[in-house]
Amino acid sequence: MASFSELIQADKPLLVDFFAEWCGPCHAMKPILENFKKQVGDKLTIIKVDVDKNQAVAATYGIQSIPTLILFKQGKILWRQAGAVNAQQLTQALASYL
Repeated sequence: MASFSELIQADKPLLVDFFAEWCGPCHAMKPILENFKKQVGDKLTIIKVDVDKNQAVAATYGIQSIPTLILFKQGKILWRQAGAVNAQQLTQALASYL
């Protein structure tokens, strides 16, 4: 399996959902992200990173509240959002990057 640093270097945009199992708003994001993935298909990869199990990665990116979504491409952060968003906000925010 590729490391996190390898995944964010990809040419295809990578949306990372930093979450925790105990986080209510994080659970609310799951169906929104699943539907978003169906809309965009192969234009985007989405992964989930549990901040409790991956504390070093969370610390590297300064994750202070969850959920936090970060869009990476070729190692660069293109977009970042702390807190839950609805499907329309997510689609509007990411449309220009896909």
